[in-house]
Amino acid sequence: QVRLVESGGGLVQAGGSLRLSCAASGRSFSVYTMAWFRQAPGKEREFVAGINSGLGTNYAESVKGRFTISRDNAKNAVYLQMNSLKPEDTAVYYCAAVITIRVLTTATSYDYWGQGTQVTVSS
Repeated sequence: QVRLVESGGGLVQAGGSLRLSCAASGRSFSVYTMAWFRQAPGKEREFVAGINSGLGTNYAESVKGRFTISRDNAKNAVYLQMNSLKPEDTAVYYCAAVITIRVLTTATSYDYWGQGTQVTVSS
């Protein structure tokens, strides 16, 4: 079992930056593939970025070059650095985990989820 708690969301102007954090409890954090998803009102939950146990990463096209995912296994944490934010990045951001070597991009592939943190980007 893994418990995930996100933090770092907030209100920011377009062009600004935020850093999201996800703290994980439980054993063997390092073997999990970790990912960030987001869900805007009226839309489906979508993949944003993921990182596997070997530090391989994958990003949605819409965030490539602007967002960076990283992890610190010593702290049982994963981060999402978001730069050059746009109004269309506004959503609830969720941290997710699954034991797999691949960075999966579908929400149904992940076993554990946090409660989410709101990110609002004003124009």
